[in-house]
Amino acid sequence: MAMRTALRCLSSNFSCRLPHLSSAAQPPATRLLWSSGSPRALSTTSVLSTGLKFTEKHEWVKVEGGTGTVGISSYAQEALGDVVYCGLPEVGQRLEQMEEFGALESVKAASELYSPLTGEITEINKELTENPGLVNKACYAEGWLIKMTIEKPEELEGLMDQAGYDKFIKSLEE
Repeated sequence: MAMRTALRCLSSNFSCRLPHLSSAAQPPATRLLWSSGSPRALSTTSVLSTGLKFTEKHEWVKVEGGTGTVGISSYAQEALGDVVYCGLPEVGQRLEQMEEFGALESVKAASELYSPLTGEITEINKELTENPGLVNKACYAEGWLIKMTIEKPEELEGLMDQAGYDKFIKSLEE
């Protein structure tokens, strides 16, 4: 009770309106992040990952129109370590859902890649040939692996959303 009274007294001394900072006066977001002093932790959630669907093999797919962009999750890239090689298929190759289509090699291990959906590869990320570390740096953005047509949209229903994937990751860590 005494604490509630103290907080009421304290809060009455502050204005409810905060001054608006111009964009020049606002510190950069990275500085705010690192100045928090909190330790870095393994995370699967990202602002960019909302709307993605995930497999139990840690691939993600983002569907736009009839095309799916495929990559690996943050959890997977952190578990792999520094990616040094990306073995990707040829454009035009047709894949079945959960068919192996390539591999990533890191300083720690190698990992196969599996197609989250059935379809044909329409594009590969050629940047990964010269810079495979993009998978680590931006796995949900510039580190994507392939783009493919979506032949069976109903397969999306069998994949996990972000909340389901987070729960799946927690079950692996138990």
